[in-house]
Amino acid sequence: MNYRIEGGSLPVVIISLNQGESVNCESGSMSWMSAGIKMSTSTGGGIGKMFGRMVTGESAMINTYTAEQAGEIAFASSFPGSIKAIELNGNSFLAQKGAFLASFGNIEQSVGVQKNIGGGFFGGEGFLMQRFTGTGIVFLEVDGTAIEYDLQPGQKMVVDTGYTVMMDSTVNLEIEMVKGVKNVLFGGEGLFNTTLTGPGKIMLQSMPVSSTAMILYRYMPHKN
Repeated sequence: MNYRIEGGSLPVVIISLNQGESVNCESGSMSWMSAGIKMSTSTGGGIGKMFGRMVTGESAMINTYTAEQAGEIAFASSFPGSIKAIELNGNSFLAQKGAFLASFGNIEQSVGVQKNIGGGFFGGEGFLMQRFTGTGIVFLEVDGTAIEYDLQPGQKMVVDTGYTVMMDSTVNLEIEMVKGVKNVLFGGEGLFNTTLTGPGKIMLQSMPVSSTAMILYRYMPHKN
């Protein structure tokens, strides 16, 4: 398997499959493919797995595309931004709801529960995230530009609501209330920030779709 990511701010990942190789994605993600690639649909591991995907913002079913002969298959991003390939070698990471695009290899997808309940409810990343474990490559959709950091043990990054795309399972997520009454009332940043503490890799995004939707809403005509 080889892949390339093209398209600038409207990206698509094009995956070249050898005969017998397969790639998984959520239903409806495939954009185009060679004629020799066949699709099969499943729950991806039973009712429990299907329900887990639904509560983390993904489709209920998983599509598997297998190359009966060598060919290409493409998956396009659903929002202006980036597509990032995350390689796994037996480790795991957590990703925001709706970030999963496709995967290759022996990848297990499950529900990742925030250790810090407050972080789930107030940190903007959601109490339930997606956990990916195994060996292979996971392709994620990123809103806007992706910025990556490798946090050292104890190193912290304070992140505004909705800007966290993924983090290694070794990274701790907590919430921190914005200090100062004037900062809360007039700072425009809300009540809480997310604090990510290393060690581990984190990926942030420059244009969360939720923030973009709020900005566009201001310019939409509203009926009285």
